[in-house]
This record gives sequence, structure tokens and C-alpha cells, in this order.
Amino acid sequence: MKYKGVYALAIAAMVAVGCAEEKKGDNAFAKAEKTATTDFDFTVGQFADIKILRYQIPGFEDLTLKEQKLVYYMTQAGLAGRDIMWAQNYRHNLAIREALETVYTSDKVEKTGEEWAQFETYLKRIWFANGIHHHYSNAKMKPAFSPEYLKKVLAESGATLEGEPFDVLFNDKDSKKVNLSKDADIVLESAINFYGPDVTTAEAEQFYDAIKVDANEPIEKGLNTRLVKENGKLVEQVYKSGGLYGEAIDNIIGWLEKAKTVAENEQQEKALGLLIEYYQTGSLDTWDDYCIAWATSTEGNIDWINGFIEVYNDPKGYKGSYETIVQIKDFDMSKKMAVLSTEAQWFEDNSPLMPEHKKETVKGVSYKTVIVAGEAGDASPSTPIGVNLPNNNWIRQTHGSKSVSLGNIINAYNNAGGSGRLKEFAHDEEEVALEEEYGQLGDKLHTALHEVVGHASGQINKGVGTPKETLKRYKSTIEEGRADLFGLYYLMDPKLQELGLVEDWEKTGKAAYDGYIRNGLMTQLIRLELGDMVEEAHMVNRQWVSAWSYERGLEDNVIEKVTRDGKTYYNINDYVKLREIFGELLRETQRITSEGDYEAAKNLVEDYGVQVDQDIHKEVLDRNSQFKSAPYSGFVNPAIVPTMDGEEITGFSIQQPESFESQMLEYASKYGSLK
Repeated sequence: MKYKGVYALAIAAMVAVGCAEEKKGDNAFAKAEKTATTDFDFTVGQFADIKILRYQIPGFEDLTLKEQKLVYYMTQAGLAGRDIMWAQNYRHNLAIREALETVYTSDKVEKTGEEWAQFETYLKRIWFANGIHHHYSNAKMKPAFSPEYLKKVLAESGATLEGEPFDVLFNDKDSKKVNLSKDADIVLESAINFYGPDVTTAEAEQFYDAIKVDANEPIEKGLNTRLVKENGKLVEQVYKSGGLYGEAIDNIIGWLEKAKTVAENEQQEKALGLLIEYYQTGSLDTWDDYCIAWATSTEGNIDWINGFIEVYNDPKGYKGSYETIVQIKDFDMSKKMAVLSTEAQWFEDNSPLMPEHKKETVKGVSYKTVIVAGEAGDASPSTPIGVNLPNNNWIRQTHGSKSVSLGNIINAYNNAGGSGRLKEFAHDEEEVALEEEYGQLGDKLHTALHEVVGHASGQINKGVGTPKETLKRYKSTIEEGRADLFGLYYLMDPKLQELGLVEDWEKTGKAAYDGYIRNGLMTQLIRLELGDMVEEAHMVNRQWVSAWSYERGLEDNVIEKVTRDGKTYYNINDYVKLREIFGELLRETQRITSEGDYEAAKNLVEDYGVQVDQDIHKEVLDRNSQFKSAPYSGFVNPAIVPTMDGEEITGFSIQQPESFESQMLEYASKYGSLK
């Protein structure tokens, strides 16, 4: 599970948690943040609705040469599979990218004029999204230039793009990468390439319902396959060596084998060996073995995320998107964060969940801050700020999980933001003051609570299927909302101050509540085109949590809708009552999950999470138009460059790319293994 933060505007996230043995009131959580070089330029450039940032890798120079080699090999393994994400996102993405990049690099094309500028922007947008569908809204991004112009520059450059791959850029076909509309055939009408273009929802459901798995230790069926029709019969194309995406996977395996030779310890070596075997065979039993070995591999300075992991892009929630993140431990911050893991059982025991839905033992929650050394696939260029894995629930319950915050990514976000939108959308000066003093800490704490105790909390009733089987298309947004609500409930609890995590629990909680409601009801709408519905799982959950809570508190005027000078604001009048409402909704979402109540999940999401008040949306867009900063941010990766003595690596240097464009072209040239 990945976490992209509470605020859709300037994504602030987690920081270090205070040690349990530190004195009450010594806010180590706020004070222990590792800072980057103050004169470092975090901003690379901006286009359309995107701002490109860069990040540093503090601490890399302190690693041994062997550890640096492990980091290098794992980042190369991740990049070797980059094309897989493009192919997964849409069946024509690679052909489109190759043609447009050929045009972009050709010296025979005149690169002046409005349509060329539009071409450049369009190419940058699809680079950022790993395809022609928007990375967040899932809507197809249409070019502003004409079909005639594209034909002209294709001919001039010698590139070829014909038939459906050309036509789809300008027509209405495959308009949504993931279509979760309640009246849609969500598989047939989603452009995501996890299913053949003629496979229906009913056929996919029937196929996977027929696959019987161990009820106690179920594999993640369908995780690493594409379901297609061959001669009218449904079959799975497996992602593996010699199978689908085999050329890229063989390159991944080659780098993983190098990484295995410099593993820090036997458990790491075992995990890498199982990951290699998984890529070789495609066996989901081996994937589970790997996840167990990885989750229990807690020693060493280097860690990674690698595989077909998150299922947000699958409308049915089966199939994993290719993703890699390579991590270096941030020792000081991770030590301080241990307090939430230590206290996880207290949070579970004192939560408002029904007694039968609480876990008697919350096992193996691990929460660390890490320094990202490289990302690829679904994690790049748009990156999460926190990750909690593995996703297979029985492994999490039996063997534990790892929850990490990406410290240097968060630092880069925080150093590239601004406060103009806050003052525009906050109700009054008090709200602004609370946000400026406590908001960043509140958001970081919320993310930590979301990952450590939120996702770890609760249990499914015996005999009830997994959420993706019972809640189906609503599984992801219900789970993210449930974790959000767990964090929200405890953000207004004096226990946080008792643990030394905050200096003023009440003001921190108020700032966090203000920010969440402001974002959920208004400011996240800047990410949508006027007329769009909310569809991305995290955005949907923030809206249904906020909208349900607003409606629930109407009688007591808990959250007041204020109109002033033609502008709308939401003002929280009773934070204590709002906490009770969050607790009530948390209890209900856990009941929905525990009992597999599909109809209740559907009603909650469809009634509160999807539809947009068009008057409010237009107002938000109008008010936001004064700000030049783009609503979305993502990253280029620093290059880890080996120093060679013949065939031997003797050291490394860290080099920042010249531009977003140069890195995208380099990646296509160096790691473009699929056609």
C-alpha cells in the first residue's frame, strides 16, 4: 500500500517520531528531521499541471563500497523493468512513446511555433504519466496539436505511427485508464492493459472465482498476469522470464543476480534468491515465500521494494503494477519512529472499533524513515511518500509488515512548496496560523498513524473473503479511508503528547483536521478538470470521509459552510465532536471490511466520494487560477555513476540530471527493452 499524503496541493508528509524513553514534551518528532543541503536547487522545471523536482541521497557516501554496489545494482534492476509499467498502463503506450521520441530527437523537424510547443508539452506529460493517461485522474490526455501536424512531423522524422495507436490520440476511444463508474463494465471500459481489450468484468470475475486458493494462506491470484482471450478461451499470460515482458524481466534478473553477490547478510541473500526465482518462474507461491523473507529481513542498511505490487490500477484489484524503490536506512529518524510501532497494540485496544473486529495481537508493525536512492515503474516520476508492504493480508498478520516514509522525498516536497493557496482557502487567520505552526507536523503524524496502526488494524470475520473479493471495485478506497480515519481519530488524542510525539496535541490535531476537511471538500478539486468525477482511490476516500462527516455533523453545526465575499469556506466549530464522528465512521468502515458488506461500501463511496458539486468545483478552479505553481509534483532520479578500474567498480559519484527531458530520453535509450 502506498500513501501519497493528505494534502493535494503541497505534499507534506512524515518526519521522525520521538523515542519512548525521551522526556514528555521533548518533541523529537518535530526536531529530528534530517536536513538537506540548504543551497540545493530542488526544482527542475514545470509544464502543464506538473512540477518536476530533484532529490538528494544523504548518507550514500557513508556506506561501504559493498553497500554502494548493492544500491547501484538494485537501482539498475528497477530501471531495467521501466518499460513494463508503460506496457501495463496501455497496450499502445510503447509504440506511441517511440514515435514521439523519434520526432523529438530528429534534426529534420523544425522545432518552432505553437504546435511544436504543444508537442513538447504533450510528450513531457506522457513521460510523467508513463503513458497517455493522466497519472492521477486516469483520463486520456489529448494533444493540443492537430492530427495533420503529427503526420507532418512523423514523416519528417521518419517515425511511424499508424492505425489505432495514431487514431487513439485524437478520438474518444480508451478514454479512461481505470473506469470505476458504477454503471460501467469496469474491465471492458478500462484501458489498462491487465486484460485483453475484449474481456468483460463478468468474464474476469468468473475466471478468478473459479481459481480455488488456500483459505488461510491465499496467494494473490492474478497478481502477475494479463488475462486475455485466445481462440475464445480466457488464458493468463504470465509476467516471467520467457513469458510476457520476458526481455525486460531477464534484464531485471541479471542485475538482481549481481545484487545477490553483495547482499549484506544471509536473510537478504535469501530474499533476493527468491525474488530471482519468482521472476524466473512467475510462481505466486514463490512470491509469497519472497514476501515473507523480505518482511522478516530487518537487518542491514539497504532495503528495496521490487515487483508487481500495488493493485490500484486494476479495476478488479487483482493485478499488480511494476514498481521499485531502493532505500537506505535513516538510522536516527527510524529509531525515533519506533514509538508508534511499540504502542500499536494500545491504539488498537483503545480504538472505537467493535470488539469483535479488533485484533488481539497487532504483529510485526515496522516503521522507518528511509532515504530513497532510486525509483522506477509505478513509483516514478510520481512517487509516494510512504509505503506499507507486503499487501497479502495473511502474511502481514502472521509475519508482519514494513512501513516506511521516504524521508528525502518528503524533504524535497517540503522545500519546494508555497503558502499562497493556504491563505486563499483557509477560513480565517487562526486556521492559517495553526496550519503554519502545526500543519506540517500534523500531516506527518497522520501519515505515520495511517501506515503503522491504520493499515495494521482490524480483522476480517471468519469465513468472509478478502476485501478485493467482497468489496470489489471499492476495496482500495475503503481501505485507504479506513486507514485515514484511524489516523484522524488519534490525531486529537492526548496520548500523542504523552508519548512525546507532539508538544501540543490539541493544536496539532486542530491543524490536521482543518487541513483534511479543507482538502477533502475543496482544494483537491484543483486536480480535476471541470465536469470530472473523483475517481482516484485516495482522492475518493478523502472526499467521502470529509463529506460524510460534514453531513453527519450538520445538526450540531460541527463543520460550518461559510460564504464570504462570494467565496466558500469550511470552518470546524467543534473539533471534539468531529473526532467522535471520525470514530463513528471508522467503526463503520471496519465493519464493512470485516463483514464484506459490498452494498454499504458502494453506498458510502457512490453517495459521498465520487460526485462533485460543480459550482464548488468551478469556484475552486477560479480561485486557484491566480497561482502559478502546478498542483502535481514528481521527480527525476539522481544518477549513481560507477567509477571503473578496468572491469572493477572502485567507487561511485552522484550526478543530477540536466533536465527531465534528458533523463527520459536516456532511460528510453538505455532501458528500452520492450516493443
